[in-house]
Amino acid sequence: MRILLLILLVLGVSAVPVCAQDQSTPQQPSAEEQEKAKAEQQKNAYRLLEQVIDEAQSLRLPENRVRVQISAADLLWDTNQGRARSLFAMAAEGVAELNRSQQNNNNRRGGGPPNRTFQLRQELVLAAARHDAQLAYQLLASTKPPAPPVELDQNARNRIQITPDDNLEQTLLGRVAALDPKLAATNAEQMMEKGTFPRTLPEVLYRLQQQDAEAAAKLADKTVKKLEAANLLTNNEAANLAQSMLAAGPRLTDAKTEAAPKDAIFRRGPVLEQGAYVELLGSVVDLALKATPGPQGNSRSSISVLDGPPPRRGMATIVAGANQSPPTEAQLEQNGARRLLAGLQMALPLIDQYLPAKAATVRQKLAEVGMGANSPLNLAQTFSALQGNPSADTLVQAAASAPPQMQTRLYQQAAYKALDEGDTNLARQIATDHLQANARDVLMQRIDFRELAQKADSTRLADIRQMIARAPSEDDKLDLMLQFARDAQKANPKLALQLLEEAKQMTSRRATNYDQFEQQFKVARAFIAVDPARSFEILDPAISQLNELLAAAAVLNEFELNMFRDGEMSMQAGSGLTSMVNRFGQELAQLASSDFERSETLAGHFQFAEPRIMTRLAIVQGLLGVRPNANTTSTFVLRN
Repeated sequence: MRILLLILLVLGVSAVPVCAQDQSTPQQPSAEEQEKAKAEQQKNAYRLLEQVIDEAQSLRLPENRVRVQISAADLLWDTNQGRARSLFAMAAEGVAELNRSQQNNNNRRGGGPPNRTFQLRQELVLAAARHDAQLAYQLLASTKPPAPPVELDQNARNRIQITPDDNLEQTLLGRVAALDPKLAATNAEQMMEKGTFPRTLPEVLYRLQQQDAEAAAKLADKTVKKLEAANLLTNNEAANLAQSMLAAGPRLTDAKTEAAPKDAIFRRGPVLEQGAYVELLGSVVDLALKATPGPQGNSRSSISVLDGPPPRRGMATIVAGANQSPPTEAQLEQNGARRLLAGLQMALPLIDQYLPAKAATVRQKLAEVGMGANSPLNLAQTFSALQGNPSADTLVQAAASAPPQMQTRLYQQAAYKALDEGDTNLARQIATDHLQANARDVLMQRIDFRELAQKADSTRLADIRQMIARAPSEDDKLDLMLQFARDAQKANPKLALQLLEEAKQMTSRRATNYDQFEQQFKVARAFIAVDPARSFEILDPAISQLNELLAAAAVLNEFELNMFRDGEMSMQAGSGLTSMVNRFGQELAQLASSDFERSETLAGHFQFAEPRIMTRLAIVQGLLGVRPNANTTSTFVLRN
């Protein structure tokens, strides 16, 4: 009996930690539970979206209503296409109304400046292009403003900047190619017949190749013939398209074409078969060889692609004084030849492979006009090494062969990449061997932080605080503290939480400028992964202060500020307060997946309808997985 009792006692004691372990280990939700949670999240999102649409009907400014209608239509398309089309049509009517207001009186109160209306038109057309190509072109036509009564001959057309309307049509062509490559191809041909060479035509060819290789080959041959018939020395639009089509090299007959995602934007690859490619490359080389040295042999007398972004149509002008006469046709052709030659620097490996007989002549001409091996040169090898997501070792190799002016930046990127990969020894070696002064010191501090985070414990918190205290400004201290908390989150969650609490205390004061608001948002974002409830604690007082500032802006409107028109806040991005409202919405969008009700309640604390709508719409976008588009200047963001 004693032995039996002893055995039972041992078994009972050993079972205690097992039970405790089972109770302390959280169970992962099942696939069914995850699907249920996702469905509930979407249900909440669409319910809130309907509330936003209803509330937006009371907005007085057409541009505000249009913005909400565009975003709502984009979000509703997958679940209620009829409703989405109706909202797109309403938005188009709003843009047309703004166009009429500007035509009657450009300075009319409430009509808005032309660039504001054009931005709305662009957002409308490109949002529709994600879903229906024909609808996008219908909206493009129905919202087109009256053209100015100016007639230009073809030579003048070649020497003027591309208009915003032309730019929008070319952008739309590339977007439509993802939905309907054949329609895009037909429209591209029509544009070329009118003398326009759309920069997005390579995207059309790339998409068409995946659907109809024969049609793509015919369009490519027709494009090459059109380019060869144009004067690439004076028609910058045609020259830019030719260089774009040559940059990717030829399509190999045995190569498999990788299908790009339907919603990918400007996914490009080789678009010309080898025969057409060599033909076009030969034509460009022959024209580029007409270049002659500028004054004193300096090629800087002409515009080079190395000086900045590719030149737009009409930018073929020599560097001349403001009061000098316009360049002659011969001068324009020389500038065009030098530009083509500069573009060939990056194509030298392709010339070696496909036009070996002309390779030496091209190099000789590059040296003759001051674009030889000792100039800011052939970047093809460097750029090719940086495609995709290069490793730290790849970046180091690219930096070693890059032009001197690029090396420091590439070595810096390589060091940070090594740090992200967890290789602190390589990061330290790169910093020691290749970085100077402040850049090296900042990186060394980050390396020290990362190493501390990997082995930190409570006894070393004082050392960490001392390191943070040495930062030159409050912003730097906060950034370092948050970075250290991120680094320590996996290795030492307790330390990470301690640092975030200190960051919260550092920013809990009443903001006196936009930077301090941004600091609060940073801390709130950092808490999301650790304790979302703390994020709400930070954002709650911030919204009260934003309400005070918005009320003050309404009082001061037209005296010191210009955010309100007809008593309504413009949702157009541009002012600091509008940006803060937008940032607030982004943070609540991050929190809504963990606590929808609290996020919705907090958004409702805005006293003005406009920021309330903006914030709720941001929550909907977050719940439905719509990512912000970094390229848009609008308050609202559409899906990429």
